[in-house]
Amino acid sequence: MSELPSLLQRLSDAGIEFVVVGGVAAVLHGSSMVTRDLDVCAELTSQNLEKLRDAFRDFHPMHRISSPRLSFLEVPEPGVSLLNLYLQTDLGALDVLGSITGVGDFDQVRASAIEVDLFGRKVKVIALEQLIRAKEAVGRPKDLMAVTELRAVAVRMGSIPD
Repeated sequence: MSELPSLLQRLSDAGIEFVVVGGVAAVLHGSSMVTRDLDVCAELTSQNLEKLRDAFRDFHPMHRISSPRLSFLEVPEPGVSLLNLYLQTDLGALDVLGSITGVGDFDQVRASAIEVDLFGRKVKVIALEQLIRAKEAVGRPKDLMAVTELRAVAVRMGSIPD
């Protein structure tokens, strides 16, 4: 994903507290996975939605799952909060999740997140053990394949025993 630095920088500069989860987090933990979107966990309050609109306004953010695709600049109306947000932007796909299956809400994800320097920013990343738990809980074949690799990474790092 060539636009990952721009997506992360925009999110970070917008002043939204977030934790990187999903495929990008797996790669940051040492996985060889390939991913086409950026998944983050954050609180989707009306204030954070406005910050996201401002951050991505110039990059044509559209709701990826709606049919027809609706502009994120217009939907939802101001003052509304969301549970999850699935966007397509000129910088790539961005999924903002209010909670992570198998782990919990944003506060629970953030509580054990690690901090890494990434593209000139300090970014929080879901803890490896939580990422494994989340991928197991989702249970899709691609997630279960990732669990095998992530467990091997965890063993190499001494995070979990053989």
